[in-house]
This record gives sequence, C-alpha cells and structure tokens, in this order.
Amino acid sequence: MKTINLSEHDSLLNQYLKEIRSSEIQQDRLRFRRNIERIGEVMALEISRKLHYEEEAVTTPLGVAPVRTIQDRVVLGTIMRAGLPFHQGFLNYFDGAENAFVSAFRQYGRNGQMEIVSEYLAAPSLEGKTLILVDPMLATGMSMEVAYQALLSHGTPSAVHLACVIGTQQAVRYLKKEMPAQVTLWCAAIDPVLNEHKYIVPGLGDAGDLCFGTKL
Repeated sequence: MKTINLSEHDSLLNQYLKEIRSSEIQQDRLRFRRNIERIGEVMALEISRKLHYEEEAVTTPLGVAPVRTIQDRVVLGTIMRAGLPFHQGFLNYFDGAENAFVSAFRQYGRNGQMEIVSEYLAAPSLEGKTLILVDPMLATGMSMEVAYQALLSHGTPSAVHLACVIGTQQAVRYLKKEMPAQVTLWCAAIDPVLNEHKYIVPGLGDAGDLCFGTKL
C-alpha cells in the first residue's frame, strides 16, 4: 500500500487543518463541517490526478476543442456519521460518482475487548470501478478495513483509494499489513500516537461530535 501525506507539502490544505484542530475555532460547528468538506475537495483534486483520462472532442460555438476527461467509473464510499461532510467535499468534485455508505463503530465486550461492528451497508456494484473510501479520522485503521471488506460483497473494484483527514502511524502500519499492495492511502496529516481511549493525539477530538453534536 502506498501512503501519501499531503501535509508534507505547503498548500491551502494546511489552513483548513489548522482551523479544524484549533480548540477555539472548531467550536463553530458550521465552520468545522465546511472545513472538513473543503479538505475533501482538495483531496478529491489530488486523487483525480491519478485516474485514467482520454481525449474527447468538444464542440464550442467557434470550433472544436480537445479535452482530456476522466474515464473511471467512480464510487464514493463513506463511513458514517463523521464521514458525511468529508464525503460531500469529494462529491462536490466527483459529482457524477455513485455513492456507498457503511456503518462501522467501536463495540466493547464484557472483557473490555474492542471490536469494530458494521450493521449497515448501501452500495452499488463495485465491479471494475474505482472506489474512493473516505473516513475523516483514521485512528487504528480497523474501521476502514472493516468497511472495505463489507463493500467487497458488492464486487471487486479495479482501483482503491482510501482517504482520511488525520491518521496515525499505527493505522498506516495496520493498513499496510491488511490492505492489498495496489491500494493508495491519502492523508491530510499523520499524527504520532493514540491515547488510552483510542483518540488521535494531538488530533482534534471527536469529529462526529464536532460536526453534529454530542451523542449519547
């Protein structure tokens, strides 16, 4: 698996990262969601550079112009609920894409052992298509892997791109071990560690709560 950390290069993306990390700025829920969405837009543009293109002739009022356009049949997959604004950012750019939604959440057994449970899946056929699977916070990598495996029940994609806003070094190592070699992981930033509650440090807190309010 190839990993791309976009924060290693200076761009406008870093301004959005600063604002979603800031404990003061992120209290504006509307602004937080919009910044997550904008990060999705920037990452969609970066991923689009790796897709397949062919030249088409487009008739203008004054003649014919050659234009290279994407040929991939794209499916945008998202892990709910925190992934929804991130998904919208990608959909703003890949506006003709099909869409898939997966639930994946932590569940603790009586012995305190954590597992990732998926109870909901809505997806088109993935056979021969390009899957872009997005989740803003990549803490352990387990939710992403569970969602990917669930989506494979709808066919085998020809290419897979995983995208997160903030990941961890632990998650990157986990996915490199679990995912096929041809998969590409895109991160806006990669943080060093998780705390004892499996939150990313320094991270930004609970992305779902910051987007939509505290859950019970």
